[in-house]
Amino acid sequence: MPETHHRTARDPGGQKPKRSTITAPAGATPGEAVPMRLQKYLSQAGVCSRRTAEELILNGVVRVNGVAAELGQSVVAGKDEVRVNGDLVTIRDTKRVVLLLNKPRGFLCTNSDPGMGRTVFELVPPEYAGRKLFCVGRLDKDSEGMLLITDDGDFANRVIHPSSGILKRYRVTVNRPFDPTLIPRLLKGARDGEDFLRFHRVIWDKLTPVSLEIHLQQGRKREIRRLLEIFGFYVKTLFRFQIGGLVLRKMPLGDCRKLTQKELALLLA
Repeated sequence: MPETHHRTARDPGGQKPKRSTITAPAGATPGEAVPMRLQKYLSQAGVCSRRTAEELILNGVVRVNGVAAELGQSVVAGKDEVRVNGDLVTIRDTKRVVLLLNKPRGFLCTNSDPGMGRTVFELVPPEYAGRKLFCVGRLDKDSEGMLLITDDGDFANRVIHPSSGILKRYRVTVNRPFDPTLIPRLLKGARDGEDFLRFHRVIWDKLTPVSLEIHLQQGRKREIRRLLEIFGFYVKTLFRFQIGGLVLRKMPLGDCRKLTQKELALLLA
């Protein structure tokens, strides 16, 4: 059940997600290329999630060594030639890359923009330029803060899917003093078009009446802005400062770096 708070409180701990372990076949030596399911190969290459990979295989657009691929087929990276819609798919590094960007205002979360707007990928360090990177969820052009960028489709799905229970926390300022009696209605949610919008938690302090801390467990497009507008409030600033157990600290706007294993563990905690 969502909770109502009128002052800052300690965030509750969530359940730790189950971890999966991949074991190499018996007899394989360290560093030796071993077969992997084609769906996993496409996911690690940053093409799509495993579920989407299954659909691509069933639709006949994936070929292995010139032959139409079959669901459940295995391939060996560096040995088998894999193509999707005729484009060669390779895995340069089987280790996933997860980058953290402190997104500035004015940048789009897209790989390319026909309108020639600036994208977040302009801020990615050059050593990652050859990877097929994409955003894990999005922040709109006028929003700032934590943005994850990766080439791992499975990791991205784990972070953004509501079933993961990973909370995202935002600091928001609105155009006029907020009415705290609306908090139960924001937690209950409202429909906007085909989407049902809802906040998981809202924290308000009468000493800063135009400021809110908002927690989300789902990630509808522009969800915070849209739901507040339904109740007559317009967002002036929006800053995401936490995803899961990972808090953004001492990182200037526009900085982008690779997450450490410790930070990844916090993220998924």
